Amino acid sequence: MSAVLNHTVNNIQGEPVDLSRYQGKTLLLVNVASKCGLTPQYEGLEALYKKYHEQGFEILGFPANDFAGQEPGSNEEIQQFCSLTYDVTFPMFSKLVVTGEDKHPLYQDLIKAVPVTPHREGMENMLKQYDIEPTAAPEVVWNFEKFLIRKNGDITRFAPDTTPDNETLVSAIEADL
Repeated sequence: MSAVLNHTVNNIQGEPVDLSRYQGKTLLLVNVASKCGLTPQYEGLEALYKKYHEQGFEILGFPANDFAGQEPGSNEEIQQFCSLTYDVTFPMFSKLVVTGEDKHPLYQDLIKAVPVTPHREGMENMLKQYDIEPTAAPEVVWNFEKFLIRKNGDITRFAPDTTPDNETLVSAIEADL
């Protein structure tokens, strides 16, 4: 079992969830935000979830306010936004920290397992165009960075601007199902 699944985190309602319950499934963990230019990815994530969920695929959404204050709401506000705006049905969790000294242990383990964000430079260049200084590697670059955890525990990391319909991401999911 992947060390990443040795964590208990609170769902968006504040109830503890032992991530080991997802052992044996193909998982996509995504740090999400409601007020980001990448927020429309919720639509693609939900489409992926609906398409592959019955085959053992799960998306776990982790709201984080680490980047330019783009997830300022309470858990209730986040849940309402996701439900009403994007009809999100995949599991959402309580807001947590994905970068810096206060980084949640789940994200510590994810980054330790895969310290390099592929194609990070493109996202960094885009952020700099908006006068935003990107985080330093190996930190999560921005909202909507993705970690694909295969059934065997192997993890692949995808840059935030990798859309849910990206051929490489979809192929990796399909290969594991």
